[in-house]
Amino acid sequence: INSMDRTPRESPSKRTNNERLRQAPPSAMDKPSRELVAAGEVERNKRRTTSTAGGSGSGPACQVERCTADLAEAKRYHRRHKVCEEHSKAAAVLVAGLHQRFCQQCSRFHELVEFDDSKRSCRRRLAGHNERRRKG
Repeated sequence: INSMDRTPRESPSKRTNNERLRQAPPSAMDKPSRELVAAGEVERNKRRTTSTAGGSGSGPACQVERCTADLAEAKRYHRRHKVCEEHSKAAAVLVAGLHQRFCQQCSRFHELVEFDDSKRSCRRRLAGHNERRRKG
């Protein structure tokens, strides 16, 4: 038998309580426990199918206030991080009422005080990057 055809078995200790309950016969669970397991599965499925945060369904949009850029035709990176190319490279933008800059290392907006001068990576990530460079 080819070893690639076999699926590895999980040890019983690695299974979560919900997995054990799902595998147990229905009589082994009381009704409230079955309902909790079912409710948990519904919640998990809701998270998977949620498409847009705003619920408007109009597609991805830049997080920057008053930005009208449509990210539908933007690069996947910009759609994933909800920032247009212009604002991903801007020195300062207004997001959630705060002056922020997009960090190239974190792929997030940070307040301006977290950056050195005009750098596009926050101090924390630059410190880690420099530390790795010194070791290697």
